[in-house]
Order: sequence, then C-alpha cells, then structure tokens
Amino acid sequence: MPSDEIVISARNLSKSYRLFGHPGDRVKQFLSFGLKQYHREFTALKDVSFDIRRGETIGIIGRNGSGKSTLLHLICGILKPTSGTVQVNGRISALLELGAGFNPEFTGRENIYFQGALMGLTATQMDGRFDDIAGFADIGEFIDQPVRTYSSGMFVRLAFSVAIHVNPEILVVDEALAVGDAGFQLKCFERIHAIREAGGCILLVTHSAEQVAHFCDRAILLEAGYLIAEGNSASTLAHYINRTRARTAEDGQALPLQAENPHDAFQENPAYNPDETRWGDRIATIDDFHLFQEGLRDPPSLTPGLAVDLHLRVRYRAAVERPIYGLAVKSREGALLFGTNSRDLCSNAGAPGQQAGDTVDINFRFHPFLNSGEYFVSVGIVGESTSGIVVHDRRYDAIRLRIEHPLSTSEGIAMNPSFNILGPT
Repeated sequence: MPSDEIVISARNLSKSYRLFGHPGDRVKQFLSFGLKQYHREFTALKDVSFDIRRGETIGIIGRNGSGKSTLLHLICGILKPTSGTVQVNGRISALLELGAGFNPEFTGRENIYFQGALMGLTATQMDGRFDDIAGFADIGEFIDQPVRTYSSGMFVRLAFSVAIHVNPEILVVDEALAVGDAGFQLKCFERIHAIREAGGCILLVTHSAEQVAHFCDRAILLEAGYLIAEGNSASTLAHYINRTRARTAEDGQALPLQAENPHDAFQENPAYNPDETRWGDRIATIDDFHLFQEGLRDPPSLTPGLAVDLHLRVRYRAAVERPIYGLAVKSREGALLFGTNSRDLCSNAGAPGQQAGDTVDINFRFHPFLNSGEYFVSVGIVGESTSGIVVHDRRYDAIRLRIEHPLSTSEGIAMNPSFNILGPT
C-alpha cells in the first residue's frame, strides 16, 4: 500500500522562456543592458502546485503545448523554474523524448555505462546490471553498434531498459512507450507494475487515455500552462472531454449536455469489473453486456481459439449520425493485446446513425488465442463529426475475460474479428 510520504511537491511552479524573432536579437538584447526589449516572454507553465505520494502512478494529460513536457523537465532538474519550487525526494530515472541523454556516437554498451555514471552508479555496479539491461532490451549484436544506427524501436528498448535497472524510486515516462511494439510494451508495463508494487512512484505523460484510465491512480490535466484539474483518472478524463466539447461548441457546433446516468446492468453480470474506469458525455451509453461461447451465456471461463461473441446493448439519448463502437483486450498489466472498431470492420459503410430514444444491440465476434489467465475488455462508443471524435461512453477494463485451457498457445493475438448489429430492441 502506498504510504503518505510525499516524493514530489510543486508549489507555485512557473517557467517562462524568451522568444527571439531573429538570432541576432539575442546579441542586441545583451548589448542593450535591459534598456530595450528584443524578445517576447512565453510562459509555458503558470503557478502549478500539487503533491505526489510514494506508490502513486500519476498520468499527466493535456493537448500539445499545454506544458506537460516542461513540467517533467522541471521535475527531473533539466530545467530550472522561473518562479516557485519543486522538491523531489528519491532517485529519478527518466525516459523522455527519444535521444535525450544518449550520445549518438557511443555504442549501446557505452551509453549504458554513461547513463549509469549520470545516475551516480559506479562501473562495477553497472557491471552487475549489464546482462539484465541487455537481456531486457533484446537488441542483439546492436548493443555494440553506435546508437545513431538504431531504429526508434531499438532505441526505446535500450533507453527503457536502462531506466528501470538503476533502481528508480521515481520513474518518469514521456510518450516514449508509444514507439515500442506490442510485445515490448507488455514487458514494460509488467516492469512498471513491479516498480509500483515495490512502492515506486511513476509519472506517465501520454496521449493515450486508455493507458491513463487503466494504469493511473490519479491524473493531472494541464491547459495552456495552467493546472486545470487534478483527481482520480475517471473524473479528470471526463473534465478533459468536457473542455474539448466546450471548445467544439465555441467553433460553432452545438453539442448536447451530459445526460443523466441510466440504469446500468453491467454490475449484474459476473464478468463485470467494478474497478472499471468510465467516462464520456453519456449521450449514448453501453448499458448491458453478455459473453457467449459454444452456446453458453456468460460462462465462468472461455476456451482459447473458439469464437467468442460479445453482445452490447447501447441506448441513445440524442441523435448520433456516425457512431463508432470499439473493443479492446488488454493484459492485467495494461498492455494492449488487441483492438478493433466497427468503422474498420464495416469498411467504408460504418455503423448506421441512431436517433434519440433508440436502443440497439450490437455484437463483436473474435477468437482469443491467449494464455491461461485473466484479461480485461474495454468497450466504447464515440461519435464522428467534422470537428473530430466525441466520446460518448468509454468503459475501460469493464469486463473480466478469464481464459482456461490445457495447452499453451501464443499470447497477444485475437483473430478474425467481426462486427454486426443484432437490431433494435
């Protein structure tokens, strides 16, 4: 269980930059002795305050340019604040933008020892970690090739492996995991989970609401440098969506207000996960589900490879012209194993639009080739408009998927997905 010890404390934290229109203006500014201004001030972070406790996993979300990366750089000590303070109690290991901290002319092996030295570890200490780092990165003979020859995937493998093997008390990850393949992401999330269970603190900056919803205890929402919202993941994500909708309305498209919560039959199903994260405007809601396999409804476990039908009941409280229904299967650690949606499966036709008061039953069919164990299914419905995607109801990790079988098969594959509308009810 996380303790109450505060490992990161920010108070009235601000960061401003001087922006010059021409390189020569820097010299003019220096020679003017402050009598004339040749630059304009840009404040990337404005009066931000928060506390993060040991054992917490915090998601930092917001649009591009909201100040997320600036905040991480201040926490990691790469930048100094213009005003305010940030105090860190613990060893930080940061995986920021690709290329940060690695010398492109050094080999992978040399960069491992170089990063260890930056973290205050001796060559002898890194000797004891080297095999584990190289094994986790799994880049083979490229470990002795210059980093400049690496692909982005190889680079992030090595960078993440180094970051987690220096015994971090605080792990900072800024979008880097989006580069890795699904198998490597699974390994990363398993290791992140272990760090969290050991009492470590994790800061995750990502554009993936799915990762925040599944993986983070709390979230911080930044907008134009200000801290707009802070709290549990579901409420902060909902706040983010509401602000996105408000901006859409300002652009001239009238949007309905969030609807009242309807009766939800999810909790009556034995496969329901009460720890789901749910958010959206509830204009359309997914109110019920059932799993079918080999003629059995909601069996206690499923057999891999055999077709699984997931029936979802969707209710509409306003018209949605172009609905998109989505499905994702993830590991317990949060790695995405499989995902699809009705738009992809229905080609260009897509699912038909619905009117206020409609109720429709839909079905996803898939064949899970998964190892024995427990997995989570996320479902959702969004509306597609000229201004982008509007989230109506997203239910992350809402359904437990238990797989049992006597034989071992490959993990992380769901084959032959299909989608169809069973009809209105």
